[in-house]
Amino acid sequence: MRILLKLSGEALAGPNKMGFDEATVRKVALQVKQLVDDGIEVGIVTGGGNFWRGRSSENIDRTKADQIGMLATVMNCIYVSEMFRSVGMMTNVLTPFECGSFTKLFSKDRANKYFAHGQVVFFAGGTGHPYFSTDTGVVLRAIEVDADVILLAKSIDGVYDSDPAKNPNAVKYDEVTIDEVIAKNLQVVDMTASILARDNKMPMWVFGLNEENSIVNTLKGDFHGTKVTV
Repeated sequence: MRILLKLSGEALAGPNKMGFDEATVRKVALQVKQLVDDGIEVGIVTGGGNFWRGRSSENIDRTKADQIGMLATVMNCIYVSEMFRSVGMMTNVLTPFECGSFTKLFSKDRANKYFAHGQVVFFAGGTGHPYFSTDTGVVLRAIEVDADVILLAKSIDGVYDSDPAKNPNAVKYDEVTIDEVIAKNLQVVDMTASILARDNKMPMWVFGLNEENSIVNTLKGDFHGTKVTV
């Protein structure tokens, strides 16, 4: 089985809201190690919201703002990759643009070679182009490397019919189709990513990263999030 795990920047920051929370990232690393030890191939995409969001400033050109966001995801992937190595995994970070010796350039063949050697592969830098989010990046990479499912580990525990932070009566879905996500604009991922997932029949499972052992439990059947079906 091959999965692509998306870690939001906010989730990586833990209670700090900005930067990294080492305890949170270490818990993720230990969970992923259990999966790798069980023979599951794991790819990782991180968001960059713990450092920067492309539309954070109205005074910066959108292209440049998005480039800053891409670099934020590179920093995140390098950090999380090193935390994974600290608990005994081998990793590689791939980017769609050259980063000197910091990362290697993405190709499907290179990613598959690393997977075949039992390594965790980090896909940093989004799509490498402005106006595309890391949501689109994770769906694109999942399709390219023939992942079986995308796991979306968020600071919220699933998909709701409205924002639970604003509406205390928001209803959580146990399962929802990607067509419903698009029609109701449920914002599991952005619209570009949603349509890409629908057209390429890529399922997504959404769950809360902060729930104890949530990544391992998700793959072992003890799932408390939302399954987005295709």
